[in-house]
Amino acid sequence: MSLSPSPAFELSAKPTRSASLTGDSYVLSIAALPDVYGVLASAPSNKIHLFDRGSLRPTTTLEGHSAGATQLRAADSALGASRRVLVSSGKDCTVKVWDGRSDSPVMQMKQAGPARALLSVDVSPDGNTIAAGTELKSDEAQIVYWDPRKPAAPLRAHSSTHSDDITTLHYLRGTSGPSILLSASSDGLLSISNADEEDEDEAVIRVGNWGCSIAQAGWMSTSSAPPRVWAASDMETFSIWSDEFELANDLDIRNPTVHTQDVSWVTDYLIGCHASDASGFSVFVGSNEGDVAFLRNEDYSDRASPWTLERLFVGAHTGVVRSLFWDETNNVLLTGGEDSRLHAWTCTRPSSGSSSMDAGLSSGGFSPRKRDLDGDVEMGDTDDRVGAFRL
Repeated sequence: MSLSPSPAFELSAKPTRSASLTGDSYVLSIAALPDVYGVLASAPSNKIHLFDRGSLRPTTTLEGHSAGATQLRAADSALGASRRVLVSSGKDCTVKVWDGRSDSPVMQMKQAGPARALLSVDVSPDGNTIAAGTELKSDEAQIVYWDPRKPAAPLRAHSSTHSDDITTLHYLRGTSGPSILLSASSDGLLSISNADEEDEDEAVIRVGNWGCSIAQAGWMSTSSAPPRVWAASDMETFSIWSDEFELANDLDIRNPTVHTQDVSWVTDYLIGCHASDASGFSVFVGSNEGDVAFLRNEDYSDRASPWTLERLFVGAHTGVVRSLFWDETNNVLLTGGEDSRLHAWTCTRPSSGSSSMDAGLSSGGFSPRKRDLDGDVEMGDTDDRVGAFRL
């Protein structure tokens, strides 16, 4: 499987700004509010650190979770205000909402009945529903839904969508109809559900069985295509799923390597992926030494399609990179690692144009759309995409 440097290849050997977490905590997750970046720390801290978006200086430390913080998202406020908020989940079995002005949460949501550790969380595009995925307990893993306007008790809990830890939840942004939720699990299943449907038997729209424990997943849609999905396993395999939810590509993400006189790169693990209207779909991978590579492919659904190495970010982290956030508006890539370090790199959009799922899509370009501050894509006309799920 070939990998070659892009004609616009760049090597960054020094971040523009850096910061660090106190103690020995990893940087687990990064999200953005208008003026600050939110950084979720692992145990033993489990706190949320806020850093100024311009200087990367620390501004506030939020209480976080009493045990095992797991995920951090930025979302439109569901509190009746026109501000963004941070939403976090943890193994203390709670979801917490933060507005950044106090070190205490402005809202906290708990489960009804036996509490389960929460591994994943997301907020619907309208801000009126929060979904969280639990770990497996007593032979049951649940997707729990809350209305943040009535946070005292969950709206409902779906317990048969997955049979093991629910590792990932992602709402589809920009849909005008029912809320569409992507979930993934250690049971090897990817599921697309109508998150507004109370009856779980009616809620599940499509299921894909990858047959391996899924660690990450997300939407990779562009404005010119129906929603497609990517997924990554615990074993560094990487998959692409068609709009019909059929497996279109399945590969070891460590296979695309490059060795030339000027550039050498070998992947050890996937860090994450990024999708936006401006730059298309991008893959970020890391080395055990702490370096980061930005990869692209012109046709992710074609196993034989060559990969390009767009950029390397080297020499800053001293161990595994756990998280990243691409702030395209300000041309900044944030990386956070097991070394407790947070680095900001200059990262502009590739000049070679957008990559796509299908070679034919790239010729159509991208229509203007609004992009969320947390990097999610808000797409334009959604009727065809929602219809593809046959709700």
